[in-house]
Amino acid sequence: MNNFYIVVNSEKENTETVRRQIEEYLAVRRKRFYSSGGSFVKGESRAACRDIPPDTECVITLGGDGTLLLTARALAGSNIPIIGINLGNLGYLTELGRDGNIEELLDALICGRYRIQERMMLKGIVYHEGRPMHENIALNDIVVSREGELQILRFGIYVNGKLLNQYSADGMIVATPTGSTAYNLSAGGPIAQPDGQLLLLTPICPHTLASRTIVFSPESRIKIEVSETNKGRPTAVFDGDTKVPLECGDFIEIERSGMVTRIIKLDNRSFLDILKQKMAQ
Repeated sequence: MNNFYIVVNSEKENTETVRRQIEEYLAVRRKRFYSSGGSFVKGESRAACRDIPPDTECVITLGGDGTLLLTARALAGSNIPIIGINLGNLGYLTELGRDGNIEELLDALICGRYRIQERMMLKGIVYHEGRPMHENIALNDIVVSREGELQILRFGIYVNGKLLNQYSADGMIVATPTGSTAYNLSAGGPIAQPDGQLLLLTPICPHTLASRTIVFSPESRIKIEVSETNKGRPTAVFDGDTKVPLECGDFIEIERSGMVTRIIKLDNRSFLDILKQKMAQ
């Protein structure tokens, strides 16, 4: 690789120091690099990535999993691979932690010692009075939950046009394998191998003793219908970033997106090795 773009989340500690270290190292090796100027926070992901040169071969994110997620959505359809350097906390998606050797990482990228893993994404379309009102994508998950009020929400869940069940819960999560270690995990859902192809439907705090995550094939289309009897303010949230207000009676259809995120992996550690390390932190 010869051409790099650096996305910096300035809300994380030491990002400017790490950025300068990367730029100086690439400059010595006469590689081309650009970086996102200013801050990179929720709601500004596309603005931070809109000036990426077309010859970019790799995007390096400095921040945490959230920074990589926002970058992935902003780059959707470009096929530019992403690698993350974690300057936050847990960091399931990022390749290098805050104590890792950045020069070794850059050498591996320059010399081609890496592999690219494709991760499936989700597409969600929000309908109001039967008409599509909003469409977006997610790498981790799409969540339908309440906004600000302590009200139970009632949902009708349909899969491929057939009613699956009626739920009373605080919300519903549809996650990819990549997102299985995010909100899905906190809600008691299973962990899946991140490069797998499946959909995870997990209720949030369901008001029943028999409600569990259901795993669907990647060809499945999941419809979450917000009951007209709800009193809370439901919201659809894409990767914890984009929020779309819903009204009672609205629904969202979720399926696998035709776009993928290309994640760069540098070593041959298995997913189980990484999982063991992260869960010990």
